[in-house]
Amino acid sequence: MENSKRTVTCGELTKADVGRKVVLNGWVSRTRDLGALVFIRLRDRYGITQVTVGDKASEQVKKIASSLKSEFCIAVEGIVSPRAEKDINTDMATGEIEVEANDIEIFTTSQELPFSIEEVRQKDGTLVVANEDLRLKYRYLDLRREPMQHNIILRSKVSFATREYLTSKGFLEIETPTFIKSTPEGARDYLVPSRVHPGKFYSLPQSPQLYKQILMVSGFDKYFQIARCYRDEDARGDRQPEFTQIDMEMSFTNRDEVLSTTEGMMGYIFKKTLNYDLPAKFDRISWDDAFDFYGSDKPDLRFDMKLQDAAFMAELSDFNAFKAGAAASDKNIERHKRSGLKALVVKDVADKYSRKHIEQLEAIAKINHAKGLAWMKITQDGKFEGGISKFFAGKEEEICSKLSAQKNDLLLFVSDEKWQTACVALGAVRKQLGKDLNLYNPKDEFHFAWIIDFPYFAWNEEENKWETEHHMFTLPQKKYWDTLESDPGSVKGDLYDLVLNGYELASGSMRINDPALQQRIFKIVGYSEERAQKAFGFLVQAFKFGAPPHGGIAPGLDRLIMLMCHEESIHEVIAFPKNNMAASPMDDSPSAVDEQQLKDLHINCYDVEE
Repeated sequence: MENSKRTVTCGELTKADVGRKVVLNGWVSRTRDLGALVFIRLRDRYGITQVTVGDKASEQVKKIASSLKSEFCIAVEGIVSPRAEKDINTDMATGEIEVEANDIEIFTTSQELPFSIEEVRQKDGTLVVANEDLRLKYRYLDLRREPMQHNIILRSKVSFATREYLTSKGFLEIETPTFIKSTPEGARDYLVPSRVHPGKFYSLPQSPQLYKQILMVSGFDKYFQIARCYRDEDARGDRQPEFTQIDMEMSFTNRDEVLSTTEGMMGYIFKKTLNYDLPAKFDRISWDDAFDFYGSDKPDLRFDMKLQDAAFMAELSDFNAFKAGAAASDKNIERHKRSGLKALVVKDVADKYSRKHIEQLEAIAKINHAKGLAWMKITQDGKFEGGISKFFAGKEEEICSKLSAQKNDLLLFVSDEKWQTACVALGAVRKQLGKDLNLYNPKDEFHFAWIIDFPYFAWNEEENKWETEHHMFTLPQKKYWDTLESDPGSVKGDLYDLVLNGYELASGSMRINDPALQQRIFKIVGYSEERAQKAFGFLVQAFKFGAPPHGGIAPGLDRLIMLMCHEESIHEVIAFPKNNMAASPMDDSPSAVDEQQLKDLHINCYDVEE
């Protein structure tokens, strides 16, 4: 072949190109050799084109075509021809045409594949996918799979749309350091030893938090960065040692402006990349109500089954387990005045849910620290049966009226001395029921919500002291400033979380810009001036030079793409993720290094006894 450089991609040819001479480059997806005719599915990231080698081809080309195997990388020169009407493939963008090859060049061959790159489905339609460690070991092959190509391409588009939107709103993209001072931010730091300064270490940033606040002090009133962050914590489906967030900060702003800017950005991203219209404004739910109604501060709002307060039932019988829940209180949630006796009404399933099904739900409640899951069914004649029904016989009308329950409904209850424990346990049951019963509204594919009015402090029972719910630079709501020290449990923060389909997508807050107020927070959580100076001195010092009011937010890019792709793990939307042991099977990292490298860094390694 005189010129093997492609003239078109494998996804762009249409019927309008019939008769055109083209050169395609790509990988052999599969071949079908019928003797007189060879079919080749040629693939690149743009799509698939069917290539045919028939009677018009030379013997040399026929020989090459017959030798091709999956994932050979080749060039094809040929003429675009129309497919017969009966052979048109409407599932392919190029399904109306094929390319009749007159020359083929093999760039490189391929070894036998460790797993199939083409989609393989079982008889029930389930997609067969290789185990994750095998996929990660041969990630370069896994990334050729169409679902992975789709996910990574969408990620690129979302990043570009983010930059477009924020730049149009006057934001500046500014990079912050990757080697920084180690500061306490909740997770363990990844440390980088310094060769030049023996015994000292840089830290990889858990977030750009302190630096973006310093940028506000520096006068850059609208900052953003698609920032790499690092946290040495246990991996899970939506967490990685290294991850990416859309980091934003604004000066001379307030909560409403931060929220509306984020709503606008998300709306732009979803319209630009998925052609999906989000509402202009997202739901706003207080932290108290999120737990009370959904049992979570990241509720899935695609279905509308709410937890209900069932404290009234404690007075209707001598069922002692309900008495404790009705009188529940917590040290740092006494302000709620809500009970720890919660009910869930599951509509029209009583005849479908066996004792075994209910025991499976009870196991979920117990995993979430409930003592048990009480239940009863409403029969077709309006009576209670099963579970705890004997304790409430004759009370059907009152209970059903107050809980808005009807015939064939299943009633589930959790009672606990702690309001939040009861909410979380029954909320986990609610989440499972949403999956089991497919309660999601098909028209509500992406449901965003803001969780606001968080408690500022949380009581640490083990250490017998107050801690901040988020970080110590969050601004307490102004109406609580006078009672910070006298009543920490009642203080609410000027902070907010963005939730999407039951996942926390972003956290943000207005920030403290007054050094005196910052010192008060340090003191309440037991941070001495000396300790605060050692950990955060450069930020505290910067605030002494006219720090503006400011606030921000940081949506997780990996988690956003995961949800947009309807995946269950961020591994599916990151090009080269680590596995659940924070390791990379492809390049075998982390790995040992040369003794000389350790010597240069003034580090000694020793064996740890198992």
